Amino acid sequence: MKQETSNMNRRNALKGLGTTVATLVVAPTIAGGTKVEGDSQPAVLENPVNKYPQPPYPKQKQPHPGLASKMDPLPDHGEKSYKGSGRLQGRKALITGGDSGIGRAAAIAYAREGADVAINYLPAEEEDAQQVIKLIEQAGRKAVAIPGDITDKEFCQKLVEKTVAQLGGLDILVNNAGYQKSNLSIMDISDESFDATMKTNIYALFWITKAALLHLPEGASIIATTSVQAYDPSENLFDYAQTKAANVAYVKSLSKQLGPKGIRVNGVSPGPVWTPLQVCGGQEQDKLENFGGDTPLQRAGQPAELASIFVQLADNGGSYATGQIYGAAGGGGHP
Repeated sequence: MKQETSNMNRRNALKGLGTTVATLVVAPTIAGGTKVEGDSQPAVLENPVNKYPQPPYPKQKQPHPGLASKMDPLPDHGEKSYKGSGRLQGRKALITGGDSGIGRAAAIAYAREGADVAINYLPAEEEDAQQVIKLIEQAGRKAVAIPGDITDKEFCQKLVEKTVAQLGGLDILVNNAGYQKSNLSIMDISDESFDATMKTNIYALFWITKAALLHLPEGASIIATTSVQAYDPSENLFDYAQTKAANVAYVKSLSKQLGPKGIRVNGVSPGPVWTPLQVCGGQEQDKLENFGGDTPLQRAGQPAELASIFVQLADNGGSYATGQIYGAAGGGGHP
């Protein structure tokens, strides 16, 4: 009995010592909050209301497809602000509409997170595209520029083939390019304009995705840019809003097909974001002046503010997210 008591006391003492050691190890982490060795100054909080220019914005108009470099104020795509941490090291991404706007922000972020990136754009957007190519290369990653019109089925197939050949594979597909033209009446929408909207925003996703699925491995991600227009359409974007609702269905349905194959499909739903889409006929001039001013944050969003969402949806850390629509609309929108 004495021996048993002695053993019990010894076990209790060791148990207490273990608890003490665990406390010593854990306590500094708890006391230090998120402090990590090598940290210097704490992050500076930013007021999202006045972080970027607020309306009124200058009236301005560009011919389609428009250039970010000629907008006033210039959009922020994260050129100076986005800092990567290796979350997408070695990944291979294709981004349509990667020359400007949200696609450009995603391209910069992906490169700084360690991915090689191919961007597609219209030949008229070459000036903007070359700026993006330079930024990707400055991040130490491979950049591939593939100009062409995604309303053409043959080109969509070649786009994927060229990407795979030049990057050595493909595991992130971002269907971002879109066509938007404001019309105050359905009677003002020409068949040609309606056709361009449907082919750019719906057909191209179908063609590119089919071509990409021949190459996407398990663990790959597909991301589509949708819009708040899918949930609360504006009267002047009758045809565009329909395509964005179709993009939501694309995400919801395709994610169910590809989930068992280990490929995730998600969407990003922007609100009023300051991109060339708005100044080349996407908005009426009188609405452009106060673009985004009716949101709780009282301004238009900037492409850079959505970049981290695209990173999260491509990152292995977001592995349980599929069939989801992530909103970024300044306090408006539904997803």
